[in-house]
Amino acid sequence: MTVDDRFGQGVGEARKNRLLGTASEVVTDPVTDWATDFSHVDPVWAADPYPIQDELRQRCPIAHTERFGGVWLPTRYKDVAAVAYDTERFSSRAIIVSNNKPPLDLAPVGDAPPITSDPPFHRDARQLLLPMFTKAAVAEQEEATRAYCHELIDAMRGREVVDAARDYAQHIPVRVIADMLGFPPEDGPRFREFVENVLESINQPAEERLARQDELAGYLVAQIHEHVARPRDDLTTYLINAELHGQKLDPMHVVGTMMLLLIAGIDTTWSAIGASLWHLAKTPADRERLVAEPGLLPTAIEEFLRAYAPVTMARLVKQDMQWNGVDMKADDWILLSFPAANRDPAQFERADEVLIDRELNRHAAFGLGVHRCVGSHLARMELRVALGVWLERIPAFALADLAAVTWAAGQVRGPRALPLRIL
Repeated sequence: MTVDDRFGQGVGEARKNRLLGTASEVVTDPVTDWATDFSHVDPVWAADPYPIQDELRQRCPIAHTERFGGVWLPTRYKDVAAVAYDTERFSSRAIIVSNNKPPLDLAPVGDAPPITSDPPFHRDARQLLLPMFTKAAVAEQEEATRAYCHELIDAMRGREVVDAARDYAQHIPVRVIADMLGFPPEDGPRFREFVENVLESINQPAEERLARQDELAGYLVAQIHEHVARPRDDLTTYLINAELHGQKLDPMHVVGTMMLLLIAGIDTTWSAIGASLWHLAKTPADRERLVAEPGLLPTAIEEFLRAYAPVTMARLVKQDMQWNGVDMKADDWILLSFPAANRDPAQFERADEVLIDRELNRHAAFGLGVHRCVGSHLARMELRVALGVWLERIPAFALADLAAVTWAAGQVRGPRALPLRIL
């Protein structure tokens, strides 16, 4: 089979068909009790989930809801870690909670390997990507990233109020990932639409949700065809030519991994950059200290990642069981709230405070266990450069309108609108 044979016309439709599984009822009613009826897409949760998580940790540390076909929400660090490390009883075949639970035979590969893969396949799929995300490989992206950050700030010249999410944070990882995958940088606005379709359309009927992802699959297949015709030194060509166990990758593997890199590599990082700027805008003492002590920035970034961890992952229960005092059923969802784990006072001193000079900080923002984020070096570089350039160029700023700040709903939380006044 040639490369071209693998990526024929019907890849997108085939992907959608293999993902359709057990559909659940769409529920949009307001939450009545966070312990028994929570929804992580509720506007109240999106606006500020931390008080809710803190209250649940005291009253009901493993919350439950019947929405999305049944979801459990552990809020203690020890429980989140236990699930993350337990690949025997919890599957990663779907990591975004939605009204569709993919069929069991999607494991062990999943739709977007390696993040949706179970052992032993997971290890091989992950090893394929590691060389592209080493510290040395990431360092090669730094100069271009820094230049682009300066370019974005140059475009703000003369404006008293800027949207730090839409005008800055959301552009940086888009450009970095586009360069790494070899995609046209002018396609950035399409990437933002793809992110919203995958991560923020979860409370839709299964067919409708998957149909909205067809455009992304079609885009990726078109990019694959273009790279087959004109190979180059980038991640897309690398995946097209990669082999596992002596065989070229299955086309679904290639498309799924490209989807993972595009979606996860963009929204997680722009959310972390935006949340960090939000904190500095509302906390003048921290902003002024970082301007005066730029060497403290890497330590501060780890604290921003702990306090405003953007990512919550999901697992699926493999079989009926009693787990830590609750009765879980096969195919129940588990939401791994790394943000809740990172604010557990049993794990972190002064957990509810943001201490930019916190020295002991073994946070879970990049996940725990075998699925710990492959792109953590890249994310840290983008955060360090984006925040460093901003503080260098715009050392004095504040929230222009607190009420105008909006946050994404779902499993990746970060500012979608962040109007700042340049002082």
